[in-house]
Amino acid sequence: MKRLFFIVLSIIGVATSNAQEIMESEVDTVVKERVSATIGADLVSQYIWRGQNLGNVSFQPTLGVGYKGLSLSAWGSVGISNWEDAKELDLTLDYSYKGFNIGITDYWFSTGSYFQYKNGKTTHVWEGYVGYDFNFLSAKWYTNFWGDDGTTSKGKRAYSSYFELTAPFQLATLDWEASVGFVPWGTTFYGNKHFAVTNVSLRATKDFTIKEKYHLPIYAALIANPHSEKLYLLLGLSFQI
Repeated sequence: MKRLFFIVLSIIGVATSNAQEIMESEVDTVVKERVSATIGADLVSQYIWRGQNLGNVSFQPTLGVGYKGLSLSAWGSVGISNWEDAKELDLTLDYSYKGFNIGITDYWFSTGSYFQYKNGKTTHVWEGYVGYDFNFLSAKWYTNFWGDDGTTSKGKRAYSSYFELTAPFQLATLDWEASVGFVPWGTTFYGNKHFAVTNVSLRATKDFTIKEKYHLPIYAALIANPHSEKLYLLLGLSFQI
């Protein structure tokens, strides 16, 4: 009887162990298939953001993880040719489903304490955005809703906003993007007193493949800011793993 009891226990133990190994294997498979991670960096001749000049030659690393349509990423920028250029760290939580896209970004520049979050004292800016990609055209709206936002001409919080349309196309073996962006109302955050078109750009990208595994996209962009009457031409290299 005791021998039978130990035999049954042994069978249960082996079955449980096998079941656990199978479950762990299935979990590992799901993780490998669905969880993604990115490490990359851009090297740009100028840091132009929504038509604003934020620096000269800059190094811009990124780190991110994603699961299905949800992703969390960190992006930074530091000036190389001029150490007085903006040093930036952004954290973004993003969700995409088919063409729909929504998310929140925490912008921070290297002024003040990073861990100071008290409204009125913090140097963080929190921005929410929503957009949709129709394949031939994408549209996205951004609004600052907390933190070190700009003000209106009356000195009140502006809830600074930006809207951009982007149309991708291919021409002569290059991938192109034509974009136009505007600020719908006045805010010191973007340096305008009323509605202003701040970004009209044309960008071309060539993706070079190295040993069929590694990619080195090189891009150039011509960017105009009609509001400030500025024109920029930049070149960038993108490294991704």
